[in-house]
Amino acid sequence: MPDTTRTPLPRQVADAYVDDLIALDPITGTFLGVRECSNALPDLSPAGAQALADLARATLDRLTEAERAPGGDSDVERRCARLLRERLTAELAVHDADEHLRAVSNLHSPAHSVRQVFTVTPADSEEDWAAVAERLRAVPTAFEGYRASLALGLERKLHGGPRATETFIGQLAEWSGEDGGTAWFEQFAASGPASLRAELDSAAAAATAAVAALRDWMREEYAPAVAGATDTVGRERYARWSRYFNGTDLDLDEAYAYGWSEYHRILGEMRAEAEKVLPGASSPWEALKHLDEHGEHIEGVDEVQRWLQSVMDEAIDALDGTHFELAAPVRKVESRIAPPGSAAAPYYTPPSEDFSRPGCTWLPTMGETRFPVYDLVSTWYHEGVPGHHLQLAQWVHVREDLSRYQASVGMVSANAEGWALYAERLMDELGFLTDAERRLGYLDAQMMRAARVIVDIGMHLELEIPEHSPFHPGERWTPELAQEFFGMHSGRPADFVESELTRYLSMPGQAIGYKLGERAWLLGRENARKAHGDAFDAKAWHMAALSQGSLGLDDLVDELSKL
Repeated sequence: MPDTTRTPLPRQVADAYVDDLIALDPITGTFLGVRECSNALPDLSPAGAQALADLARATLDRLTEAERAPGGDSDVERRCARLLRERLTAELAVHDADEHLRAVSNLHSPAHSVRQVFTVTPADSEEDWAAVAERLRAVPTAFEGYRASLALGLERKLHGGPRATETFIGQLAEWSGEDGGTAWFEQFAASGPASLRAELDSAAAAATAAVAALRDWMREEYAPAVAGATDTVGRERYARWSRYFNGTDLDLDEAYAYGWSEYHRILGEMRAEAEKVLPGASSPWEALKHLDEHGEHIEGVDEVQRWLQSVMDEAIDALDGTHFELAAPVRKVESRIAPPGSAAAPYYTPPSEDFSRPGCTWLPTMGETRFPVYDLVSTWYHEGVPGHHLQLAQWVHVREDLSRYQASVGMVSANAEGWALYAERLMDELGFLTDAERRLGYLDAQMMRAARVIVDIGMHLELEIPEHSPFHPGERWTPELAQEFFGMHSGRPADFVESELTRYLSMPGQAIGYKLGERAWLLGRENARKAHGDAFDAKAWHMAALSQGSLGLDDLVDELSKL
C-alpha cells in the first residue's frame, strides 16, 4: 500500500493543482483532453474567481512543505517548484488587483474562452454531441456570471477600456447573428446528428440568446459607463501584467530601448530585401504593397488551408532527423480556418494529453479569399512548425518526465512566444527563406514584434518618443500615435492593425514577450554554444530545450545556458 503519510514532492503538488483546477475550470479540462469536462463551463462570477484564488493560495502553502521534504530540492523538483510558485504568485497579484472584474478584450476574455472551447470539444459520436448540448445549455449561466463580474467592476470603478468595449460589442453582435447572418452557436450545433437535432437547436438558441443579452447589456449599460475613460493602464498595472505574461519583473525602460534598437536593425535589413523585390521602392512597405497585388498568392479559403498544411508537412519532413528528433505523435499537426468573429491574428491550439486531438493552427480569413504568400510562410513557421507546435506538443509528449502542470497550464506566454519567434529566425538561419518575397515577409513579421515592444510599453507608460525616431520625435505616445506608427511599419491591412492595437490595449504586457522571449532563447543558445565550443550539438540542444517544460524569463536563460 502507498505511504499516505509522506509529504508530497513539488511535482505531485503541481499535478494535484491541475486536478483541482480542472474541477473548477472545465474549459481547461477540455483543452487537456479530459472528456468528462465536455458538458460543463466554469463559474465566471466573482465567486468563481475567488475559488480559483483560494486554490492558488492553498497550493502555495502545500508547495512550501513539499520543497522541504526529502528529495524536494532535486533538479526536476526544483524546476517544477520554481515555475509553480512564480505562476501562482503572478496570478494572485492579478486577482488581488481585481483585474478579473475588468476583463474586456477582443481576444482574451472569459466570453472568448467559452466560445473557443466548443471548437476543441469532442464531437465524434452521439454521446459527444449530447455533452455538447449540455455545455450549450450552460452558456447562459456562464455569461451571466461574466456579466456579474463586469458589473461589480463598474461598481468599484474598475473597467475595461472604451476601445476594447466597442470591439467586443461588435464581436458579440456577429456571434449573435444580429446583422442577419447565422448565429455562431447555432451554426456550430448544425453539425450535430439528426437524432439530437431538437435538443441541439434548443440549446444553441439559448446560448445565442445569452450572447444577445450580454451584447445588449454591454451596449446599453457598460459602454456608456466607460465612455471617455482611458484605454491605457499606467506603469503599476502594466508591471503587474508584464510579470504575468513574461515571468519576470522587467526593466521596462530597458525593454523599450531594446525595441528601438531592434527596429533600426530590422529596418536596415528590410530596405536591402525590398530593393530585390521592387528596385527603387521608397520604403519596404511600398515593396510589400507591390507584393499584395503582384506577388505569389493563394486563391480560395479551402486552398489556403491545404497550402498551409503543406507548409507544415514540408517543414516536418525537412527538420526531423536533421535539426530535431520528433516523436510520431508530434509529427501530426492540422491547419484549420478560424471561426468567424475571431480577432485578426492567427493562433495555435495544443494537442490533447493523449494526442487524440492534434495540435492545430488557425487562420482568421477576415472575409478575404486571396492570401499573399509573403504574409503566411514565416507566420506558419511561428504558429506551426518549428514554432508553437513543436514546443507545446513536445511538452505533452514528455509530460511524464516533467509534471502535468509544466506541460500544460503552467505555460508562460513569453517562453512560448519567444520560442516561436526564435523558430522563425531559425528557419531563416537554415536557409528556408532565400526567396526575396518570403524573406521580406519574415522581416516584416520581425518588425511587427519590435514595434509591439515600442508601442505596447510606450503607450501604456506614455513614454517619450526618442529623438532618433523618424516618427514624431520628442512627443509622448498615445494609442492614436501607436496605431499610426504600427500601420506605417507593417505590411498588414488596416483592419489587422486596428485589431492588433485593441489587443495590446486590452492585454498589456503580452505583446512584448515575443521579442523579449526570443532574446532570451538566443542568449541561452549562445551561452550553451560558448560552454560546449566545437562540441555544441544544435539538434541535441533544441530537443533538450523543448523538453524542459515552461519557464519564466527569469529562469529561461539560466536553464538554456546549462544544456
